[in-house]
Amino acid sequence: MTEATLLPFNLPAVRRKKLTVDFDGGNQSSDGGLLLLREAERTTGVCARLAASLIDRRDPTRIRHRLVELIKTRALAICCGYQDGNDLNRLREDPLLKLAVGRCPESGGALCSQSTMSRLENMPSRREAVRLTAALIDQFCASFAAPPEEITLDIDDTPDIVHGGQQLSFWNAHHDERCFMPIHVYHVESGTPVVMILRTGKTPAGREVRTVIKHITRRIRSHWPTTRICWRGDSHYGRVEAMEWCEANGCDYIFGFQGNRGLDARVVDEAQVVLLRHAVGGEDKVRNCVDLEHRPKSWSKPRRFIARIEVSRQQTPSGQPRQATDIRYCVTSLTGDPAHLFEKVYCARGQAENLIKLHKAQLASDRTSCHSATANQVRLVLHTAAFWIMHALRSRLPATSPLARAEFATLRLRLIKIGARVIEHAARIRVHLPTSCPERSVFALLAAAFMSAAPS
Repeated sequence: MTEATLLPFNLPAVRRKKLTVDFDGGNQSSDGGLLLLREAERTTGVCARLAASLIDRRDPTRIRHRLVELIKTRALAICCGYQDGNDLNRLREDPLLKLAVGRCPESGGALCSQSTMSRLENMPSRREAVRLTAALIDQFCASFAAPPEEITLDIDDTPDIVHGGQQLSFWNAHHDERCFMPIHVYHVESGTPVVMILRTGKTPAGREVRTVIKHITRRIRSHWPTTRICWRGDSHYGRVEAMEWCEANGCDYIFGFQGNRGLDARVVDEAQVVLLRHAVGGEDKVRNCVDLEHRPKSWSKPRRFIARIEVSRQQTPSGQPRQATDIRYCVTSLTGDPAHLFEKVYCARGQAENLIKLHKAQLASDRTSCHSATANQVRLVLHTAAFWIMHALRSRLPATSPLARAEFATLRLRLIKIGARVIEHAARIRVHLPTSCPERSVFALLAAAFMSAAPS
């Protein structure tokens, strides 16, 4: 059957010049930045590492798409903003996506369809999905040229709203939704992802926090036996089981801790001093940090707590000014000035929220609509692979470039969503980018940086 040819059509004239539109522009892609993403993936090697962790049980004589090609296709499509596997049906002949995966743009075979990608997501067993997830930790360790002396890891969770009967979905009264609460772990100094773990939609218990920290720490130490690891998290992770394991295994920690009457009674005198300083001074806010040894009844020993006491001036509903006291706590094994530990070390944990936003909102890692929890974990890993690629792209930008601190959505708009014409010759492939490309100098600079760093 012959394909229908769309006829040219006219649009309103411009300056008395007739405007005609047709679809005869040749083999083109709307994602010219795939050229850069291809090089970013090559420098990280994340897709090859993930593929190597899986066992391909398909009949070799019938395989059209190797595992590494499937993982590359999905991860690169996510980077370009194609959030769902359904999008792959209309990207099968995209010339630059084919090129980025390793196929010739015109003579190469079509890429995988949505059904093939769905089979990939549902192929791994639970044990294999664990190996696939552990490969993310291996990827993190391999990203260092040499073992660091110490690292700080942020651990946090985020609601992933579900609609249906997915395994592990759970009603969360705080969010008033059925959801997952996947755990995200990031390296503080570089902002790279360490691991993402799908879990049920409730606050983690102490034994679960301990198990997660234990397995991640042991995997990292299998690569870096002497590296000092410090764990940082909010009050969801300030569990005595996790603290005891860290203390017994040479890890440091700094966790938020929910205030209670026992702690409040210990800092009442310091709070009164801050109230007095605020009353006699002219500042809107007065803050002080104090540390203390405290042992809740269920704990076997006391630990160091830091209390941040802040008094501010607020208005009552009637418009009258009043003093408002806010006291926050953290518990830590670290030594040093309490104000520095709370304000500079613990409060910097807020950066993890920005990284989760990149992962969840800008790379759509909350598209966990498979029924099987194992398949949804595989999806989470594929979106993390896309995070690695986008992070590698951004990290190659010069520090003086405004895009060096840009969000992934901005990078996608400025560097990836660029029209490109692709021409395949017998011995060469030519890609023509727009002459009017606003970021042409940055694009060329990135390409040169990747070519000097990527493996052959």
